[in-house]
Amino acid sequence: MDIRTRQGLLNALSGKVGKRMDTLLIPLELLCCISRTEFSDKKAYIRWQKRQLNMLAEGLVNHPAVGFGESGRKTSEFRILLAKIEESEAFPPSTGEVQRTESLKSLRDIAIPLAERPARGDLTGEVCHWADGYHLNVRLYEKLLVSVFDVLDEGKLTEEVEEILELLKSTWRVLGITETIHYTCYAWILFRQYVITSEQGILRHAIDQLKKIPLKEQRGPQERLHLKSLHVRVDGEEGSRDVSFLQSFLSPIQKWADKQLGDYHLNFAEGSMVMEDIVTVAMIVRRLLLEESDIPVQSSTVSDRDQIELYISSSVKNSFARILQAVDKSDTMGEHPLALLAEEVKKLLKKDSTMFMPILCRRHPHATIVSASLLHKFYGNKLKPFVDSAEHLTEDVVSVFPAADNLEQYILDLIKSACEGENVEIHFRKLNPYQIESVSGTVVMRWINSQLGRIVGWVERTLQQERWDPISPQQRHGSSIVEVYRIVEESLYHSPRTTGVAVMILPYKMAFNPLGIYKTVDQFFGIKVPMRLTELNALFRGIDNAFQVYANHIVDNLASKDDLIPPLPVLTRYRREAGIKAFVKKELFDSRLPDQR
Repeated sequence: MDIRTRQGLLNALSGKVGKRMDTLLIPLELLCCISRTEFSDKKAYIRWQKRQLNMLAEGLVNHPAVGFGESGRKTSEFRILLAKIEESEAFPPSTGEVQRTESLKSLRDIAIPLAERPARGDLTGEVCHWADGYHLNVRLYEKLLVSVFDVLDEGKLTEEVEEILELLKSTWRVLGITETIHYTCYAWILFRQYVITSEQGILRHAIDQLKKIPLKEQRGPQERLHLKSLHVRVDGEEGSRDVSFLQSFLSPIQKWADKQLGDYHLNFAEGSMVMEDIVTVAMIVRRLLLEESDIPVQSSTVSDRDQIELYISSSVKNSFARILQAVDKSDTMGEHPLALLAEEVKKLLKKDSTMFMPILCRRHPHATIVSASLLHKFYGNKLKPFVDSAEHLTEDVVSVFPAADNLEQYILDLIKSACEGENVEIHFRKLNPYQIESVSGTVVMRWINSQLGRIVGWVERTLQQERWDPISPQQRHGSSIVEVYRIVEESLYHSPRTTGVAVMILPYKMAFNPLGIYKTVDQFFGIKVPMRLTELNALFRGIDNAFQVYANHIVDNLASKDDLIPPLPVLTRYRREAGIKAFVKKELFDSRLPDQR
């Protein structure tokens, strides 16, 4: 308050012993008590006078909330007098001062009855209130409420806050402030200060004030009528519309909270404590606005759970878009973008389930399921073209399929843990499975058939080149068998992996170990491509068939024993005793002729 204003108020009260301050029209008193000579600059005086005249018009005749009754014809005279006071500045000093003085006198005679019109059930006529200046009154009260903040630290309330609020109650009758208007304005001031300073303590005070705003059934009949009469026109994207008092204050709060919660992954990345308070603000404001009669019927059908789902859907969509953009711009270092995307989505799910879902689950028990299902859908939309085009077992397939399968399994486990005894199959049926195992099995089977065909061809070619000479005196086997084992080993080097079939590995390890197949089988199971048991069986049957082809060729080309041992001579004779006395000592043969014996 400057010196002129203070002096003007003192002059207005001089000679009026016992007259209360709230019976004065302050702008009118200032116009009458402060002259042009007190301003060194004429332009400054004109601006000051214009401001006081606007205050009178705004407080008495603009935005009428109380009927004028018999004083209705005086409103036009009131506006004419305001115009004359402004025009007086264009006249010579003597003429202009006379017109200004006469106009102010007539203005006082009209303004006092207008200001004392009964309003809000006040029939005493003792209070000179602003019967129509709802917009001005609220703005004035906002300015008064700002005094509760510490001058040195705008993020804190002053220590005298209770005394200040008690003092401000004396303005309620003058400005037409009710309990509902007070708590609404105070909550708005606190919330706006939080947005400016980001002090969570101020936000907690705002929540306390929002909780104190009475519901419609808790207000008195006069207050309900008074609040119903207060409207303001707001220009929006759909054109201008009239909104009520509560809507004019609470709708911006709701809009800001919805925007923050619509991307909570970004706005609350540093911590979840503030997010919990913002969710509380959004739910309280939503409940208050739904009580307003002007709210469309279709909006009231959206429950709190539906609103939480909207927050989750919007934030998850925005987060996935940011991850997708980051993956596209990053250097994948040989890793397929879809594999990297699956890893980032899994990280997002872990952060979501530990930081944000505990807050949202208090108002929506299935918030975790909603979030996980959405991310499953978004990633599935990006994965589907790749899966549909996968025909061969390439490096990209080996990179993407395990990552996608791992992500899907994590999502299913997350949904299962969030069901808490409910039928989890209901939620699983709503998902569109990636079909990784099925497609991977088909691709692997196609690769196996191709490899097995090559193996059989290589085995047959090796047999044709075999010369059947032993490798060395110590290694008395042909070189073809060594080549066959080498062919099988190389063909298995980049084979995919399956799960749950370890029981089938041991026999092959034991059989192939002498020539390095043991190591090959380990490499085979080290590449993490999901597949079914059928593909593994087909692979080992094909390997067994390759060895069977080799063995059959060897066996089929073996000569008969009868062909290798020559038959006995035809004229050979044996003594009769030779067969009987097989183990008797043979008699010495006498080589002399019979005649010589």
